[in-house]
Amino acid sequence: MQKKFTEEDLLKLSVQELLDLFRTLSAPTMEEMNGEYAAYLLAQPTWLADKIGHITLNNFFRRWLSKAFRPLNATTGQGYNTFQQGHRIVQCYPMLTMIATSRFDNRPAYQLIYRHFHSVCGSINMVDEIRRVSPNLYLGIGTYGFTHNQRHIPYPFLLRGPHTPYRGDIGRQRNGFQIGSRELPRLF
Repeated sequence: MQKKFTEEDLLKLSVQELLDLFRTLSAPTMEEMNGEYAAYLLAQPTWLADKIGHITLNNFFRRWLSKAFRPLNATTGQGYNTFQQGHRIVQCYPMLTMIATSRFDNRPAYQLIYRHFHSVCGSINMVDEIRRVSPNLYLGIGTYGFTHNQRHIPYPFLLRGPHTPYRGDIGRQRNGFQIGSRELPRLF
């Protein structure tokens, strides 16, 4: 019988323990991922990655609040991130979502493909993979980089929710973009 992990449990695990847990979990369905989900960084692969992650996502100017999703059809969806910026909530970093094979274990994961849209996250080849820990609790593994090795370094985060309805689509799609091995290496 597998242990029921809580948010508090996830916050205590190392990157390797989180990756090991991720490999035991199942992908959520497209229909399940609908709304805004509170987002938090978990353990990061290095001290520097932890500092950069927190400075980038939680700084004086803005604080990372959530990731949000909505299904477009049975196989794809769309999403964005939200940040608290002063007294405003802003949406940024749009992504295409789909169920696809994980780069970490060759099993299905809910994938967030940022390069489908114009954004900083798309420009650095960011892809997040998400699996369900328990109802309303999800473990995400982010990746980014310009080389194969960089895109296989895991940057864990957790999602809890949904807590708020989806606010609406944002972003401008990249003309002619086609998913390739940078985004989904197991398919190519």
